[in-house]
Amino acid sequence: MGERLRIGVLGAGPIAQIGHLEACRKAVNAELYAICDVAEDLLERVAAVHPPVRTFAGYEAMLADPGVDAVIVAIADEFHVEAARQALAAGKPVLVEKPLGISAAECAPLCREVEASGLILQVGTMRRFDPGIAFAQRFVREQLGELIALKAWYCDSAYRYSMTDTLQPVVERSASARRPPGDPKDDRRRYLMLGHGSHLVDTARFLAGDIVRVSARLVETAGILCWFVACDFAGGATGHLDLTMSVRMDWHEGFQVYGSRGSVLGRTFQPWYLRASEVECFSAADRAYHRPLGEDADFFRRQVEGFARAVLDDTPPEGATAADGLAALEVIEAIERSVATGSPADVGG
Repeated sequence: MGERLRIGVLGAGPIAQIGHLEACRKAVNAELYAICDVAEDLLERVAAVHPPVRTFAGYEAMLADPGVDAVIVAIADEFHVEAARQALAAGKPVLVEKPLGISAAECAPLCREVEASGLILQVGTMRRFDPGIAFAQRFVREQLGELIALKAWYCDSAYRYSMTDTLQPVVERSASARRPPGDPKDDRRRYLMLGHGSHLVDTARFLAGDIVRVSARLVETAGILCWFVACDFAGGATGHLDLTMSVRMDWHEGFQVYGSRGSVLGRTFQPWYLRASEVECFSAADRAYHRPLGEDADFFRRQVEGFARAVLDDTPPEGATAADGLAALEVIEAIERSVATGSPADVGG
Protein backbone atom coordinates (compact mmCIF):
# COMPACT_ATOMS: atom_id res chain seq x y z
CA MET A 1 0.00 0.00 0.00
CA GLY A 2 2.92 2.38 0.49
CA GLU A 3 2.65 5.31 2.84
CA ARG A 4 -0.83 6.49 1.82
CA LEU A 5 -4.05 4.55 2.21
CA ARG A 6 -6.16 4.68 -0.95
CA ILE A 7 -9.74 5.05 0.23
CA GLY A 8 -12.97 4.42 -1.62
CA VAL A 9 -15.97 6.29 -0.20
CA LEU A 10 -19.37 4.62 -0.55
CA GLY A 11 -21.99 7.34 -0.77
CA ALA A 12 -21.86 10.88 -2.15
CA GLY A 13 -24.58 12.25 0.12
CA PRO A 14 -24.48 14.93 2.83
CA ILE A 15 -22.13 13.29 5.37
CA ALA A 16 -19.66 12.38 2.64
CA GLN A 17 -19.73 15.88 1.16
CA ILE A 18 -19.56 17.68 4.49
CA GLY A 19 -17.09 15.42 6.29
CA HIS A 20 -15.41 12.43 4.69
CA LEU A 21 -14.40 13.51 1.19
CA GLU A 22 -12.48 16.58 2.29
CA ALA A 23 -11.02 14.62 5.20
CA CYS A 24 -9.58 12.05 2.78
CA ARG A 25 -8.12 14.81 0.62
CA LYS A 26 -6.53 16.57 3.61
CA ALA A 27 -5.18 13.47 5.35
CA VAL A 28 -1.38 13.17 5.36
CA ASN A 29 -1.43 9.38 5.11
CA ALA A 30 -4.50 8.74 2.92
CA GLU A 31 -5.96 9.77 -0.41
CA LEU A 32 -9.41 9.95 -1.95
CA TYR A 33 -9.03 7.20 -4.51
CA ALA A 34 -12.68 6.50 -5.38
CA ILE A 35 -16.26 7.65 -4.85
CA CYS A 36 -19.20 5.31 -5.39
CA ASP A 37 -22.89 6.22 -5.63
CA VAL A 38 -25.84 4.76 -7.52
CA ALA A 39 -27.09 8.29 -8.33
CA GLU A 40 -24.85 9.02 -11.28
CA ASP A 41 -25.90 12.68 -11.55
CA LEU A 42 -24.94 13.23 -7.92
CA LEU A 43 -21.72 11.29 -8.39
CA GLU A 44 -20.70 13.50 -11.31
CA ARG A 45 -21.37 16.75 -9.46
CA VAL A 46 -19.66 15.68 -6.25
CA ALA A 47 -16.63 14.27 -8.08
CA ALA A 48 -16.21 17.65 -9.77
CA VAL A 49 -15.77 19.24 -6.33
CA HIS A 50 -13.77 16.39 -4.74
CA PRO A 51 -12.01 14.72 -7.68
CA PRO A 52 -11.07 11.08 -7.03
CA VAL A 53 -8.91 8.85 -9.19
CA ARG A 54 -11.97 6.77 -10.12
CA THR A 55 -15.74 6.87 -9.78
CA PHE A 56 -18.12 3.93 -9.56
CA ALA A 57 -21.88 3.57 -9.88
CA GLY A 58 -21.72 0.05 -8.41
CA TYR A 59 -20.32 -0.94 -5.01
CA GLU A 60 -19.20 -4.38 -6.16
CA ALA A 61 -17.09 -2.81 -8.90
CA MET A 62 -15.39 -0.48 -6.42
CA LEU A 63 -14.65 -3.34 -4.05
CA ALA A 64 -13.16 -5.34 -6.92
CA ASP A 65 -10.72 -2.56 -7.80
CA PRO A 66 -7.26 -3.53 -6.47
CA GLY A 67 -6.46 0.18 -6.16
CA VAL A 68 -8.94 0.51 -3.29
CA ASP A 69 -7.13 -0.28 -0.04
CA ALA A 70 -10.00 0.52 2.34
CA VAL A 71 -13.58 1.76 2.36
CA ILE A 72 -15.57 4.45 4.14
CA VAL A 73 -19.28 3.59 4.39
CA ALA A 74 -21.17 6.91 4.30
CA ILE A 75 -24.71 5.88 3.40
CA ALA A 76 -28.02 5.55 5.28
CA ASP A 77 -27.85 3.82 8.67
CA GLU A 78 -30.09 0.99 7.45
CA PHE A 79 -27.44 -0.04 4.89
CA HIS A 80 -24.34 0.14 7.13
CA VAL A 81 -24.12 -3.48 8.20
CA GLU A 82 -24.53 -5.05 4.77
CA ALA A 83 -22.07 -2.60 3.17
CA ALA A 84 -19.53 -3.33 5.92
CA ARG A 85 -19.97 -7.09 5.45
CA GLN A 86 -19.35 -6.74 1.72
CA ALA A 87 -16.18 -4.73 2.34
CA LEU A 88 -14.85 -7.35 4.77
CA ALA A 89 -15.68 -10.14 2.32
CA ALA A 90 -13.65 -8.28 -0.30
CA GLY A 91 -10.70 -8.04 2.11
CA LYS A 92 -11.08 -4.28 2.68
CA PRO A 93 -10.75 -2.59 6.07
CA VAL A 94 -13.73 -0.33 6.65
CA LEU A 95 -14.66 2.87 8.47
CA VAL A 96 -18.42 2.88 9.04
CA GLU A 97 -20.34 6.05 9.81
CA LYS A 98 -22.09 5.98 13.17
CA PRO A 99 -24.19 4.22 14.28
CA LEU A 100 -22.69 0.87 13.32
CA GLY A 101 -26.21 -0.32 12.47
CA ILE A 102 -29.79 0.14 13.56
CA SER A 103 -29.95 -2.73 16.06
CA ALA A 104 -27.67 -4.77 18.27
CA ALA A 105 -29.14 -7.94 16.74
CA GLU A 106 -27.80 -7.11 13.28
CA CYS A 107 -24.46 -5.85 14.58
CA ALA A 108 -23.53 -8.85 16.74
CA PRO A 109 -22.95 -11.18 13.73
CA LEU A 110 -20.99 -8.39 12.02
CA CYS A 111 -18.67 -8.16 15.03
CA ARG A 112 -18.01 -11.89 14.77
CA GLU A 113 -17.20 -11.47 11.07
CA VAL A 114 -14.79 -8.66 11.87
CA GLU A 115 -12.99 -10.84 14.42
CA ALA A 116 -12.81 -13.79 12.01
CA SER A 117 -11.53 -11.61 9.16
CA GLY A 118 -8.64 -10.06 11.06
CA LEU A 119 -9.49 -6.78 9.33
CA ILE A 120 -10.07 -3.38 10.91
CA LEU A 121 -13.57 -2.01 11.29
CA GLN A 122 -13.70 1.43 12.82
CA VAL A 123 -16.92 3.27 13.71
CA GLY A 124 -17.19 6.95 12.82
CA THR A 125 -17.92 8.43 16.24
CA MET A 126 -15.44 11.15 15.42
CA ARG A 127 -15.61 12.84 18.84
CA ARG A 128 -12.89 10.43 19.99
CA PHE A 129 -10.58 12.43 17.71
CA ASP A 130 -11.50 15.76 19.29
CA PRO A 131 -8.14 16.68 20.90
CA GLY A 132 -9.85 18.00 24.02
CA ILE A 133 -11.84 14.83 24.59
CA ALA A 134 -8.80 12.67 23.79
CA PHE A 135 -6.77 14.66 26.35
CA ALA A 136 -9.51 14.19 28.95
CA GLN A 137 -9.62 10.45 28.29
CA ARG A 138 -5.86 10.13 28.84
CA PHE A 139 -6.09 12.17 32.04
CA VAL A 140 -8.93 9.98 33.35
CA ARG A 141 -6.95 6.85 32.57
CA GLU A 142 -3.57 8.02 33.91
CA GLN A 143 -4.18 10.58 36.67
CA LEU A 144 -7.78 10.65 37.89
CA GLY A 145 -7.44 7.67 40.22
CA GLU A 146 -10.56 5.71 41.10
CA LEU A 147 -13.47 6.84 38.93
CA ILE A 148 -16.38 8.04 41.07
CA ALA A 149 -18.92 9.56 38.69
CA LEU A 150 -19.53 10.92 35.20
CA LYS A 151 -22.12 13.36 33.94
CA ALA A 152 -22.44 13.93 30.20
CA TRP A 153 -24.94 15.92 28.18
CA TYR A 154 -25.74 16.36 24.49
CA CYS A 155 -28.32 19.07 23.91
CA ASP A 156 -28.90 19.95 20.31
CA SER A 157 -29.87 23.57 19.66
CA ALA A 158 -33.22 24.57 18.19
CA TYR A 159 -31.17 26.97 16.06
CA ARG A 160 -28.69 24.40 14.74
CA TYR A 161 -29.76 24.69 11.11
CA SER A 162 -28.98 28.41 11.05
CA MET A 163 -25.56 27.44 12.36
CA THR A 164 -24.99 24.59 9.92
CA ASP A 165 -26.23 26.59 6.92
CA THR A 166 -23.53 29.11 7.77
CA LEU A 167 -20.79 26.55 8.40
CA GLN A 168 -21.35 23.82 5.83
CA PRO A 169 -20.86 23.86 2.06
CA VAL A 170 -23.89 23.72 -0.21
CA VAL A 171 -24.90 20.05 -0.32
CA GLU A 172 -25.62 18.48 -3.70
CA ARG A 173 -28.65 16.18 -3.81
CA SER A 174 -30.32 13.84 -6.28
CA ALA A 175 -33.77 12.37 -6.76
CA SER A 176 -32.00 9.13 -7.74
CA ALA A 177 -30.24 8.70 -4.39
CA ARG A 178 -30.81 5.34 -2.73
CA ARG A 179 -32.96 5.65 0.38
CA PRO A 180 -34.19 3.10 2.92
CA PRO A 181 -37.82 1.96 2.72
CA GLY A 182 -40.25 4.35 4.35
CA ASP A 183 -38.96 7.35 6.27
CA PRO A 184 -36.70 6.65 9.27
CA LYS A 185 -37.60 10.09 10.64
CA ASP A 186 -41.21 8.93 11.14
CA ASP A 187 -40.09 7.29 14.40
CA ARG A 188 -38.61 10.49 15.78
CA ARG A 189 -37.57 9.02 19.11
CA ARG A 190 -35.53 6.24 17.52
CA TYR A 191 -34.13 8.46 14.77
CA LEU A 192 -32.82 11.02 17.27
CA MET A 193 -31.54 8.42 19.70
CA LEU A 194 -29.59 6.60 16.99
CA GLY A 195 -28.24 9.74 15.33
CA HIS A 196 -27.39 11.79 18.42
CA GLY A 197 -27.58 9.39 21.34
CA SER A 198 -24.85 7.29 19.72
CA HIS A 199 -22.43 10.22 20.17
CA LEU A 200 -23.43 10.78 23.80
CA VAL A 201 -23.18 7.11 24.71
CA ASP A 202 -19.85 6.65 22.94
CA THR A 203 -18.32 9.68 24.66
CA ALA A 204 -19.47 8.39 28.06
CA ARG A 205 -18.03 4.94 27.35
CA PHE A 206 -14.79 6.43 25.98
CA LEU A 207 -14.27 8.38 29.20
CA ALA A 208 -15.62 6.00 31.83
CA GLY A 209 -15.81 2.49 30.37
CA ASP A 210 -18.64 0.03 29.83
CA ILE A 211 -22.17 0.92 30.91
CA VAL A 212 -23.90 -2.11 32.43
CA ARG A 213 -27.24 -0.82 33.69
CA VAL A 214 -29.51 2.17 33.00
CA SER A 215 -32.63 3.75 34.43
CA ALA A 216 -34.15 6.18 31.95
CA ARG A 217 -36.97 8.69 31.73
CA LEU A 218 -38.24 10.49 28.64
CA VAL A 219 -40.15 13.76 28.74
CA GLU A 220 -41.72 14.99 25.51
CA THR A 221 -43.36 18.40 25.44
CA ALA A 222 -43.47 21.48 23.19
CA GLY A 223 -41.72 19.45 20.51
CA ILE A 224 -38.75 18.81 22.81
CA LEU A 225 -37.58 15.31 23.73
CA CYS A 226 -35.50 14.97 26.86
CA TRP A 227 -33.97 11.69 28.00
CA PHE A 228 -32.51 11.62 31.54
CA VAL A 229 -30.55 8.43 32.11
CA ALA A 230 -28.98 7.20 35.35
CA CYS A 231 -26.31 4.62 34.57
CA ASP A 232 -23.93 2.22 36.28
CA PHE A 233 -20.46 1.61 34.91
CA ALA A 234 -18.71 -1.74 34.99
CA GLY A 235 -15.91 -0.31 37.13
CA GLY A 236 -18.31 0.73 39.89
CA ALA A 237 -18.78 4.40 39.01
CA THR A 238 -22.19 6.00 38.70
CA GLY A 239 -23.32 8.32 35.94
CA HIS A 240 -25.97 10.51 34.40
CA LEU A 241 -26.64 11.15 30.71
CA ASP A 242 -28.82 13.94 29.32
CA LEU A 243 -29.93 13.84 25.68
CA THR A 244 -32.22 16.74 24.78
CA MET A 245 -33.54 17.52 21.31
CA SER A 246 -33.65 20.49 21.02
CA VAL A 247 -32.85 23.13 23.63
CA ARG A 248 -34.01 26.75 23.20
CA MET A 249 -30.46 28.05 23.55
CA ASP A 250 -27.03 27.56 21.99
CA TRP A 251 -25.65 24.06 21.42
CA HIS A 252 -24.99 22.60 24.88
CA GLU A 253 -22.69 19.58 25.08
CA GLY A 254 -20.09 18.52 27.60
CA PHE A 255 -19.10 16.32 30.52
CA GLN A 256 -17.86 16.22 34.10
CA VAL A 257 -15.83 13.39 35.56
CA TYR A 258 -14.95 12.97 39.24
CA GLY A 259 -12.19 10.73 40.55
CA SER A 260 -10.29 10.08 43.76
CA ARG A 261 -7.30 12.15 42.58
CA GLY A 262 -8.85 14.79 40.38
CA SER A 263 -11.68 15.93 38.17
CA VAL A 264 -12.42 16.85 34.56
CA LEU A 265 -14.72 19.49 33.14
CA GLY A 266 -15.34 19.64 29.39
CA ARG A 267 -17.36 21.87 27.06
CA THR A 268 -17.93 20.61 23.53
CA PHE A 269 -19.08 22.72 20.61
CA GLN A 270 -21.40 22.35 17.64
CA PRO A 271 -19.38 19.83 15.59
CA TRP A 272 -19.24 21.72 12.31
CA TYR A 273 -17.21 24.50 13.87
CA LEU A 274 -14.38 21.92 14.01
CA ARG A 275 -13.40 23.43 17.33
CA ALA A 276 -11.68 21.40 20.03
CA SER A 277 -13.54 20.87 23.27
CA GLU A 278 -12.50 23.19 26.08
CA VAL A 279 -11.25 20.85 28.78
CA GLU A 280 -9.87 21.53 32.24
CA CYS A 281 -8.39 18.63 34.17
CA PHE A 282 -7.65 19.21 37.86
CA SER A 283 -4.96 17.08 39.49
CA ALA A 284 -4.88 16.80 43.27
CA ALA A 285 -1.20 15.84 42.98
CA ASP A 286 -0.09 19.34 42.00
CA ARG A 287 -3.31 21.25 42.77
CA ALA A 288 -3.28 22.62 39.26
CA TYR A 289 -5.58 22.62 36.23
CA HIS A 290 -4.30 21.24 32.96
CA ARG A 291 -5.81 22.03 29.57
CA PRO A 292 -4.77 21.34 25.96
CA LEU A 293 -4.68 24.00 23.27
CA GLY A 294 -6.34 21.66 20.78
CA GLU A 295 -5.28 23.73 17.80
CA ASP A 296 -5.64 20.82 15.35
CA ALA A 297 -9.34 20.11 15.67
CA ASP A 298 -10.42 18.81 12.26
CA PHE A 299 -11.63 15.58 13.82
CA PHE A 300 -12.94 14.19 10.53
CA ARG A 301 -9.43 14.43 9.05
CA ARG A 302 -7.88 13.17 12.29
CA GLN A 303 -10.32 10.24 12.21
CA VAL A 304 -9.27 9.28 8.67
CA GLU A 305 -5.60 9.61 9.61
CA GLY A 306 -6.12 7.40 12.66
CA PHE A 307 -7.91 4.82 10.52
CA ALA A 308 -5.09 4.93 7.96
CA ARG A 309 -2.41 4.51 10.65
CA ALA A 310 -4.16 1.45 12.01
CA VAL A 311 -4.41 -0.14 8.57
CA LEU A 312 -0.96 0.80 7.30
CA ASP A 313 0.84 -0.08 10.54
CA ASP A 314 -1.36 -3.09 11.35
CA THR A 315 -2.20 -1.74 14.79
CA PRO A 316 -5.49 -1.65 16.73
CA PRO A 317 -7.91 1.13 15.73
CA GLU A 318 -7.47 4.42 17.56
CA GLY A 319 -11.19 5.10 17.18
CA ALA A 320 -14.27 3.12 18.14
CA THR A 321 -14.15 -0.55 17.18
CA ALA A 322 -16.95 -2.80 15.99
CA ALA A 323 -17.32 -3.96 19.60
CA ASP A 324 -17.69 -0.32 20.70
CA GLY A 325 -20.34 0.23 18.04
CA LEU A 326 -22.26 -2.82 19.22
CA ALA A 327 -21.95 -1.76 22.86
CA ALA A 328 -23.34 1.70 22.08
CA LEU A 329 -26.39 0.14 20.43
CA GLU A 330 -26.89 -2.17 23.41
CA VAL A 331 -26.91 0.86 25.72
CA ILE A 332 -29.37 2.68 23.44
CA GLU A 333 -31.68 -0.31 23.42
CA ALA A 334 -31.46 -0.62 27.21
CA ILE A 335 -32.46 3.06 27.47
CA GLU A 336 -35.43 2.40 25.20
CA ARG A 337 -36.50 -0.61 27.30
CA SER A 338 -36.19 1.36 30.52
CA VAL A 339 -38.31 4.20 29.12
CA ALA A 340 -40.94 1.73 27.89
CA THR A 341 -41.18 -0.23 31.17
CA GLY A 342 -40.44 2.47 33.72
CA SER A 343 -37.87 0.13 35.29
CA PRO A 344 -34.07 -0.17 35.22
CA ALA A 345 -32.66 -2.23 32.36
CA ASP A 346 -29.46 -4.23 32.09
CA VAL A 347 -27.35 -3.46 29.04
CA GLY A 348 -27.36 -6.40 26.67
CA GLY A 349 -30.18 -8.01 28.61
